[in-house]
Amino acid sequence: MSVSNMSKPVEYLTNEQGERVGVLLDWNTYSRFANSLGLDEDCLIGLSVDELKALASCQLSLVEQTRLDDLVTRNAESLLCADEVAELDELLAKTDQLTILKNRARYTLKCLEQGTTAA
Repeated sequence: MSVSNMSKPVEYLTNEQGERVGVLLDWNTYSRFANSLGLDEDCLIGLSVDELKALASCQLSLVEQTRLDDLVTRNAESLLCADEVAELDELLAKTDQLTILKNRARYTLKCLEQGTTAA
């Protein structure tokens, strides 16, 4: 669904009985709303507190972590072939992205906590 040319800052979704069941915000209105909650662009919007906590504590799978540990050890000894170096680079990039997501989840939780305690 694409709603790129909203004429109003807020539009409502209604069910067959005419009851409002949802809302569409244009980007500017959404941004102002998100900022009024003390959230910035680094916050993960749309996730529940439980989802944020789960994300903040997630890890690579055991298989991936074991493989990463093996590749790192063998790389330190210069024992990797070109395919294994590429695999190591891919796993390290995945780890970096996961670390960024985990930190954004923690940051979002902190912002939500400060917003809750400030009210």
